[in-house]
Amino acid sequence: MTYDENERGLTPTASNDPSRREFVALSAAAGLAAAAHAAPGAEQQIVEKDVEVKTPDGTCDAAFIHPAAGSHPGVLLWTDIFSLRPAMRDIGKRVAALGYSVLVPNPFYRTQKAPVIDDATKFDFQNPADRAKIQAWTGPMNAPGAIERDAQAYVAFLDSQRQVNKAKKIGTQGYCMGGPLVVKTAATVPNRIGAGASFHGGGLVTDKPDSPHLLAPKIKAHMYFAIASNDDMRQPDAKDKLREAFGDGAEIEVYAGAMHGWCVPDMPKQANGMPIYSKPDAERAWAKLVELYKTYLT
Repeated sequence: MTYDENERGLTPTASNDPSRREFVALSAAAGLAAAAHAAPGAEQQIVEKDVEVKTPDGTCDAAFIHPAAGSHPGVLLWTDIFSLRPAMRDIGKRVAALGYSVLVPNPFYRTQKAPVIDDATKFDFQNPADRAKIQAWTGPMNAPGAIERDAQAYVAFLDSQRQVNKAKKIGTQGYCMGGPLVVKTAATVPNRIGAGASFHGGGLVTDKPDSPHLLAPKIKAHMYFAIASNDDMRQPDAKDKLREAFGDGAEIEVYAGAMHGWCVPDMPKQANGMPIYSKPDAERAWAKLVELYKTYLT
């Protein structure tokens, strides 16, 4: 696999296009902490760049976000169904502000460039037309071996960047559909992935022979699974199967009262008009992620 070359793999964006221009955070560290909710005293000035990653299946558009100076452990962030957008970039910035170099790919690059949707808050999962969009986005990505090829390409991209410390393990985190992609990544590149976190991941345990939880024997990373309350109600045995598969290699928690999608601020509202996003539960999950990376990305 190859990369468009500029500063070891970065593809330069057009300087006359403000929407794609390299963004250097100009705020002081304290200001960035307020904007990105980073832990006080740990945040750093960051740089955000739009990049392209060559994969065996094409060219993936992505965001590469890292501290302005030095080299740091890499992190691969798998998005939810709404792909690469401001909400996911903000999560990437928050992680980067703590001292990590973060790649946030558009998982649907085979179908279209990001953003795949203009406003996630207006998406209606009950609308057949909106559901049809999901099928179009995910179809090519779900082909056998596609995610595994992507995972290898994304990890190789991170390892080619001067802002990534290759002596440190890489972390990976995912939201909703990104949960099982975290598991597949950890199984595909076990010698590089040191920690993985799934937040309200969907399809982690299925009755099929390719169920993500069955990949546990291939994984060397320490895993964290944060399960939504309504997901647990629909599939109450999933947490038990995860525990059986991963043993001491994972921590598994059900977030009582938290709905599927609770970590992401721009989630559509529930059918009853109540928000899905829950800041208290999202901050609890964030603290778990911070501790996971601090402990295992060594």
